[in-house]
Amino acid sequence: MFCLSELEDTVRVPPSDLNLPLEVAIKKALQKLFLDKVLSIGLCVSIYGIKSIEGGFVLPGDGAATYKVVFRIVVFRPFVGEVIAAKFKESDSNGLRLTLGFFEDVYVPAPLIPTPNRCEPDPYNRNQMRWVWKYGDDEFIIDDSCQIKFRVENISYPPVPTERAEDAKPFAPMVVTGTIDDDGLGPVSWWEACAPISDAED
Repeated sequence: MFCLSELEDTVRVPPSDLNLPLEVAIKKALQKLFLDKVLSIGLCVSIYGIKSIEGGFVLPGDGAATYKVVFRIVVFRPFVGEVIAAKFKESDSNGLRLTLGFFEDVYVPAPLIPTPNRCEPDPYNRNQMRWVWKYGDDEFIIDDSCQIKFRVENISYPPVPTERAEDAKPFAPMVVTGTIDDDGLGPVSWWEACAPISDAED
């Protein structure tokens, strides 16, 4: 789910930060540039460390120092087939939206919710729908009462739209699509009562 990636970039340190220790000033500039940004390699969640710093050129009329920096970052980059524990964020007739805390664009579309199921108005939240899985004579509600395990089905990086409607949802530069339609997936409470299978005694 997380991995280290090495990057190289030209970093501008503004005059207001030149009084700081060099590595501190550069790390501050890197965090502003990359932290919580989606790159082609995934979502940057942390600046891990700086490997090398070169330069320190000051451009005429600028006052800022420019450095060539090699550094490592921690990126969130799940792989297809990975099982991840998340929390419920919201749901509608299209499916579920889950959150990892630092990343909230995890979607479980309706076809990837266990069947038979139904989508009904949430009696506790009039602005939301809720999903119910029917298993035999029992019904299991999917809500925020516990963690939800999903398996990654797809990771996409939508292009930035040139035009957006006023009521459009915030643009998500990275979207993870998951499924909960398999044994052991979905709210963890569904499986807590299942006893582990042991070898039968002769």
